[in-house]
Amino acid sequence: MADEAWMDEDHVILTDEDGKEHTFEVVDVIEVQNKEYAILAPAEEEEEELDPSGEAMIFRIDHDDEGEQVLVEIEDDEEWERVAAEYDRLVEEEDEGDEELEEEEDEEADEGEEGPEEE
Repeated sequence: MADEAWMDEDHVILTDEDGKEHTFEVVDVIEVQNKEYAILAPAEEEEEELDPSGEAMIFRIDHDDEGEQVLVEIEDDEEWERVAAEYDRLVEEEDEGDEELEEEEDEEADEGEEGPEEE
């Protein structure tokens, strides 16, 4: 599955080797070593049919002869590992940021519950 596609808002439709179309959610687009990559997850209706593990798929964004963006499967294991590691790092950073924000909100809520101090 590759070559054909591109984004319709936050989804992409890929055509497999049997000519069957599959819808994916565009989870993220990241840049690694000056190349762009699309992180895709099967749309809810496609999820179990395609990949029961629910893992995201990574495609490199290239351009065809007309300059149109196309998705290309990554065949080089090292390239795939680099992109996957960068995506994992970004997700971890985002999760840490979310945790810090939740802690700050909890602290503010706790302070608000105590009410003003009386003198």
